[in-house]
Amino acid sequence: MPWRCMVPVFMQILAAFDKFKDAMSASRACEAVRLGAVQALGESVQLQAAPLTDGGEGFCPILTAAAAGRLERHTVRGPRGEAVDAPLGWVALQQLPDRARRCFANQTGQLAILEMASVAGLEQVPPAQRHPKNCSTHGVGELLRIATRQGATAILLGIGGSATSDLGLGALEALGLELTPGGCSTPAQWPEVHSIQGSIQGDYPPIFIACDVDNPLLGEQGAAYVYGPQKGLPQAERAAFDAEAGRLATLLCDFFKQPHTLKDQAGSGAAGGLGFGLKVALGANYVAGFELVRAWLDLDTLVQEADLVLTGEGKFDRSSLSGKGPYALAAAAHAAGKPCIVLAGRVEAEAAQQLQANFPKCHAYSITPEGCPLPQALAAAAANLQSTTTHALLTHDR
Repeated sequence: MPWRCMVPVFMQILAAFDKFKDAMSASRACEAVRLGAVQALGESVQLQAAPLTDGGEGFCPILTAAAAGRLERHTVRGPRGEAVDAPLGWVALQQLPDRARRCFANQTGQLAILEMASVAGLEQVPPAQRHPKNCSTHGVGELLRIATRQGATAILLGIGGSATSDLGLGALEALGLELTPGGCSTPAQWPEVHSIQGSIQGDYPPIFIACDVDNPLLGEQGAAYVYGPQKGLPQAERAAFDAEAGRLATLLCDFFKQPHTLKDQAGSGAAGGLGFGLKVALGANYVAGFELVRAWLDLDTLVQEADLVLTGEGKFDRSSLSGKGPYALAAAAHAAGKPCIVLAGRVEAEAAQQLQANFPKCHAYSITPEGCPLPQALAAAAANLQSTTTHALLTHDR
């Protein structure tokens, strides 16, 4: 029976959406869903919006706003050396839910929140200019330095959406490290590097890296082979790029007297090795990104309070079934006995079938009309999400 026939106007809906890449932010997606729900169920529908983040675009403002923190902006160096305007969030650790605070060893004081996507992100590099050999994480280091100088007692860094694959050497160069000859932190210049010198200037607080990627740094499951293609690395260059990354990683480990096994650690291949570099040089710690966001936003409570959970992202495919983002929300709804609807720009049939097999009260809908060209689909994503939400609420059986 359709929702309108079964549920009173006081229905409580949770809208927890990730971004639709290249189309709309998580917040914009939640707003489109709200409009669609009002159209289907009337103005009295109660909808709780909870924009999600995977550590990429929106990570800093979403988490800062959710914790009633303060957002400021700083001009730093972008991935290709240009000036970019990047957010820096400040949150009182004591204001976080207990589960979230435990991710930071129950520290007190001010937590600085950074997102790599706004400093060294793929979105900042025009498609024709994308190639990780020409991109640097220097601006990330600048933000780390700013946050430390302004009194952060801990730093949280989201590393999704990167354009770089420089082992974090650009960031470390901004903190005082020197590659000899000088100015060679971008991978295009790595063949010239024969040593690492200098030192990290200043005492840095604990750094926590939000990461859900478990790839090692090197090899066929590593940064160059798995993530290089989306950053513009041609197939013919991957082996040589990977070999040079291994050589520089060894130099870095030896300089800081750290074990070479850090190259094999799960997550070291995320964001082109940024987490690896920060762990080697500054002892940074990885935290499970979505589990942190789940605790931070208290999503389990929001699911319990909802009659229906709506969630989604730009593309729902086999990779979505790994337990992150919308799929994790579907799992939480299933555990709470709540129905769930997944709305995505594109839904692969196999993923939709597996979703419903695992969670019988969960269904997936594609918001993009069949055969719609990608540019048109991206431009109309918000309108399509709104209309598909209306359709799903009016026709979906409980």
